[in-house]
Amino acid sequence: MTISELAKLTGLSAHTLRYYDKMGLLPDLRRDGNGHRVFARRDVEWLAFIKKLKSTGMPIAQIQHYVDLVKRGDDTLSERQLMLERHRAYVQEQLAQWQGWLSAIDNKIDYYRQHKQ
Repeated sequence: MTISELAKLTGLSAHTLRYYDKMGLLPDLRRDGNGHRVFARRDVEWLAFIKKLKSTGMPIAQIQHYVDLVKRGDDTLSERQLMLERHRAYVQEQLAQWQGWLSAIDNKIDYYRQHKQ
């Protein structure tokens, strides 16, 4: 598929897709005879994972390192697992913080409900 088709499918702009390619975040990206990017279903799935990592706070530099490990093959499985376990712990910490904030908001809402005139 073309970059515009992929942009529609993923919700990412063509500019972002080009940036991700430039940063090396698309490990199996193919090009046609004219040098145009040709995207496949695996790229859609890969981008969905990258979006999840980015949305949960993983910096681009760490994502790049993860992609580099993927490119190096199965010898890096343990290191990739460790990276994701550390990121999971970070996400859990963030969730706990958000849960605390949500609880504070819920408490204030309950207060207002109990004190209506």
